[in-house]
Amino acid sequence: MADAKPVRNGHDAGAFDVEYQMPNKAEPQLDHQGRLRSNLEKYDDDGHVAREGGWVAAYAHIVCAVIGSGVLSLAWSMSWLGWAAGVIVIFLFAWITQFCSFMLIDAYRYPNVDSNDRNYTYMQACTRYLGRPYAIACGIVQYINMFCTGVGYTLTAGVAATAIQKCNCFHKDISDPCIMSQTPFIILFGCLQLVFSQIQDIDRVWIMSVIATIMSFLYATIGLGLSIAKATEHPDGTGTVGGIPIDNDTTWPHDKVWGIFQALGSVAFAYSFSFILLEITDTIKNPGENAKMKRATLLGIITTTFFYACIGFIGYAAFGNKAPGNLISGFGFYEPWWLVDIANAAIFVHLLGAFQVWMQPLYGFIDQWLFTTFPGQAWIQYDLFSAKVPGLGIFRLNPVRLVWRSIMVVIITILALLLGNCFNDIIALLGSIGFAPLTVFFPIQMHIVQKNIKMFSPYWIALQTLSAFCWLITIVAAVGSVAGIIHDTQGFAPFQTAA
Repeated sequence: MADAKPVRNGHDAGAFDVEYQMPNKAEPQLDHQGRLRSNLEKYDDDGHVAREGGWVAAYAHIVCAVIGSGVLSLAWSMSWLGWAAGVIVIFLFAWITQFCSFMLIDAYRYPNVDSNDRNYTYMQACTRYLGRPYAIACGIVQYINMFCTGVGYTLTAGVAATAIQKCNCFHKDISDPCIMSQTPFIILFGCLQLVFSQIQDIDRVWIMSVIATIMSFLYATIGLGLSIAKATEHPDGTGTVGGIPIDNDTTWPHDKVWGIFQALGSVAFAYSFSFILLEITDTIKNPGENAKMKRATLLGIITTTFFYACIGFIGYAAFGNKAPGNLISGFGFYEPWWLVDIANAAIFVHLLGAFQVWMQPLYGFIDQWLFTTFPGQAWIQYDLFSAKVPGLGIFRLNPVRLVWRSIMVVIITILALLLGNCFNDIIALLGSIGFAPLTVFFPIQMHIVQKNIKMFSPYWIALQTLSAFCWLITIVAAVGSVAGIIHDTQGFAPFQTAA
């Protein structure tokens, strides 16, 4: 069988930027991963499965990825930042995310937005615009963040499912301490992901994204409504301009500093989705993918910022400096218990889809690496069967993919069990890891190269100043998150997570 031939484009790409020349039509036809093409699928002229998505599907992917567990910690973040800094931080992060996302979308085409050559992944764009060393750094940060986000989402799903059981317990007897274990629910979530992770790529999970987006709107709306109801019980309002005050009996100065740092990381995580932006762009049907993606991104950020502002501000007004770390699952509310149950069930369902939106680019990278490393190998290409599934496109059951993806899900599930009581710390750490490098630094550097912006020009200085400011936020947020994890894991017994 004829093998696809790897071709390098732009800078020396190596294993980080592999494309394929299709064999002669007289030879067996292979797809972009070096497998025999399926007669059930349509293909672009570059060997990739034809893109059928539009801006609405891209919008669903974005909202699914952005409105996640981060929204639940915003009231808690406001309690550390206070009214003055909290309001500024939420809107500032929204603007930074939108500004840099548009730069990243422009990098989808190489060498400019009018070119025919496209970058299928974030890392490939870094390779072409910035060179292989940048691509390696980008890939390390991007895929570690995706993996860690999978851990965070698995943990959050366990917290939400446990909260349903705990809420029902409190409804029956408020005096009962209702100590519940998250372990069985984390394992349940992991088992479900064993099945969903066999979906071939991110283009096939659009139905899951749509359902997850609906769920995110549902629990965000419930959280908003409950916060408004709670806030009306305090006609004079709650919360302070500076947030949680320094009181040597309860909050020491260093606790306040760590709290502020963690709050910045939590807000950064709430807006994190740039890591998969180009992968989402690559699902949009040409022509006009640039404009469609920018429309989807702008509407996605506007939508999420509206919910973030409402939930963060009204949640803080409702609970003040005693805002829970997780607005719904952390039991800011006990009644009406049935509505809280619906919200937590919606969180669980949302995270089923959001997990796949985040993990599919990582899965795709490893799949590509396997096909590149072992070209033409029957044991890599062999599919037990393939069938057309409504909403999921062509479903291929591949033994190699079945084994390695299952192992990855098991590892993620075990890590979630080990970090069971560090919800806010993990959220803040995830936000800090990816914010400066992936949301800001790489998009700015690619934009400078693409637009040939002169060094030390006013615009260049402004862009580099923004990048430096965001690096500072990332560093302090990471420090605060690590300090929080160390503190919260003291005396913690793994696999005996209680809530």
